[in-house]
Amino acid sequence: MYTHLVGAERGREAVGTAVRPATGELDGAMSVFIEARPGLLRIARQILGDPSDAEDVIQETWLRWLGTDRAVVGSPWALLRTTTVRLAINVVQSAWRRRESCGSPWLPDLADGHASPEAVAEQHDAVERAVLLLMETLTPTQRAAYILREGFGHPYAQISGLLGLSVANARQQVSRAQHRLAADRRRQPVDPVAHRRLVQAFLAAARSGELGLLEGILATDAGRLPTRR
Repeated sequence: MYTHLVGAERGREAVGTAVRPATGELDGAMSVFIEARPGLLRIARQILGDPSDAEDVIQETWLRWLGTDRAVVGSPWALLRTTTVRLAINVVQSAWRRRESCGSPWLPDLADGHASPEAVAEQHDAVERAVLLLMETLTPTQRAAYILREGFGHPYAQISGLLGLSVANARQQVSRAQHRLAADRRRQPVDPVAHRRLVQAFLAAARSGELGLLEGILATDAGRLPTRR
């Protein structure tokens, strides 16, 4: 399935745009990816709800994996899972859902006045699915840390202050969230009112850049009181 991708990669390397990996290294990278692919595809489908979009994300994950310095990667599966989740949520938040937009900012302008009503409705539906997955799968503290870190790029020190955790614990919460999302654990029931509230706060934060309301909801749901550090 990835023969055409490998061929394209080798073609780019031949003209000097990248350092061509040794054949054994390339085969090893492909072997790791093929083994991880079913789980990665399941994650992408859970977030996106669309098989075609999920396949696009998996192909982009493969290209990112090829471009990674794999010699310094301690856990290939963890890196592949994190890359897949980030790309999938990036697609969820994107107004045009093209592979070319994968390098765009993590939070694109959701208030684009040129977006059609159909595009806005589709985007809102995708965000609802992504938030529902997080609420069904993660604990409130894991969800808060994960959204703040992976969705909005908060440094761990800031997450620690918002959630009243140590920096080490904040890192641990994000790591646990990543593993739970990848493990396809049994889902827990979600309060529709809480779901709607979090979706609205998420979208408002993405559109305006003002995260105060979202941070407050996440901290409250996690049963945490912000501390000053």
